[in-house]
Amino acid sequence: MSTPAGLPSQTPPVLDAATIDEAAVRLAGVVSSTPLELNARLSALTGAQVWLKREDLQSVRSYKVRGAYNLIAQLDATERAAGVVAASAGNHAQGVAYACHALGVKGRVYLPRTTPRQKQDRIAALGGSMIEIIVGGDNYDEAAAAATADATASGATIVPAFDDPRTIAGQGTLIREAVEQLGKAPDVVVVPVGGGGLLAGSLVWLAERHPGTRVIGVEPAGAASVAAALLAGAPVSLDEIDTFVDGAAVRRVGDVTFPIIAASEVQLVAAAEGRVCSEMLALYQTDGIIAEPAGALASSALAMPELDIPKQATVICVLSGGNNDVSRYAEIVERALIFEERKHYFLVDFPQEPGALRRFLDEVLGPNEDITLFEYVKRSNRETGPALVGIELASASDLPGLLERMEAAPPRIERIDPNSPLFRFLL
Repeated sequence: MSTPAGLPSQTPPVLDAATIDEAAVRLAGVVSSTPLELNARLSALTGAQVWLKREDLQSVRSYKVRGAYNLIAQLDATERAAGVVAASAGNHAQGVAYACHALGVKGRVYLPRTTPRQKQDRIAALGGSMIEIIVGGDNYDEAAAAATADATASGATIVPAFDDPRTIAGQGTLIREAVEQLGKAPDVVVVPVGGGGLLAGSLVWLAERHPGTRVIGVEPAGAASVAAALLAGAPVSLDEIDTFVDGAAVRRVGDVTFPIIAASEVQLVAAAEGRVCSEMLALYQTDGIIAEPAGALASSALAMPELDIPKQATVICVLSGGNNDVSRYAEIVERALIFEERKHYFLVDFPQEPGALRRFLDEVLGPNEDITLFEYVKRSNRETGPALVGIELASASDLPGLLERMEAAPPRIERIDPNSPLFRFLL
C-alpha cells in the first residue's frame, strides 16, 4: 500500500550493495554506460593514475538520472497514477523528466530561480508533455519545501534528489559501473558532494565490495552542509550558502544520507568556488570537456595537499555533470583569476590634474599587467577623483612588485580584500 501524500515509507527499503546491484540491472539499457577515461593532465598533476568517470556524457549530462529512474521505476500502479513531484537545482529535474517520459508518469519539478535557463530548457525537452516546470524560491531548499507542500496536497510521490534509499541506490550504480570498467578496485575514489546521495551510495557499495578503497568527498566551500552536520552530530541547516556550484549547493544534508556518511571513514574536503572555476577552465582549454561547476567539483580538489594521494595510486574521479550555461563563463573566468591571485581590485584616489592617469600607468603598472576595469566612484570632489581599478597580472608572483610601486606612487591607493563584502558587487 502506498504512503499517503507522497511521504516516505515508514519502513524504508534496505540499502546495501545487493540493492545497488539490483538497481544496475534496472537501469541497464535505460541510462548510458558512460566512459571511464585516463586523464593525462590530472595524472601529471598528482603523479597518480587519474581516471575520469564521464557522467557529463550521460543521457541527461549528469548522474542524477540514475537515482530518479531507479525510484520512479519501482512505483506501483496507484503511485504512478498519482504522479511524482521533485525539487532540483536542475540536474535532478532532468533525470526526473527523462524518467517520467520513459515510464509514462506525470511529474512536476520545482526549480529555484537561480537555475540556469539552459537547464530549464533541457528539462522541458526531456520531459515533453509528461513534465511541468514550476520556478520559485531563491535556492534548492525553498524549492524542496514547495515540492513537499505539493505532495502533501496532491498525493503525488516525492522523488528526492538524494534523500531516499532508492535514489541513493541508483546513484551508487555509478561507482559500481566505474569499478567494473576499470577491472579492479581503485585505490581512491573522489566524488562531488551536495546532499550526499552519490557519496552515500558509493560508500555502501564499496564498503561491501571493495572495503580497501579510500573514499574522498568534495563539497563546495560555500555550501559544506555535510561537514557542518558531522561537526554538529546531526543534519543542520547552514545560515548562508554560495549557490555558484548550483548542482551541489545544498543547505542541509539528507536524513537518510547523513548516518551512512557519519558511520564511514570518508575524508571530506571543501573546494573554494574559485578553485572550481579554475578547474572548469582547465577541463575546457586542456581536455576539451565542458563541465558545469558541480561537474568540476571533484577533480578541482585533486591538487589540494590535504588529499595526499600517493604517487602511482589508481584514482577514479567523478566528473558529475556537463549542464553549463555559456553565459556564465565571464563569471567563471573572473572567479578563477581571483582565486589564482591574478586579478585584484583597488580604490585609487587620483588627483584632479592633467597627467595623473598617465603617471599611474607609467609608474605603477608593470609591462605584463593590464587594467581590466576603470570606473570613477565619485565625481563631485574638485581635488581628487576616486576610481575603482581592476588589474590583471600575468602571474601571482607579480603582485608584491605591484604593491611596492603602489606604495611609492603619489595617489592614495587602497586594495580591496577578496573577502570584503564589496566583492559581492564585483562578481
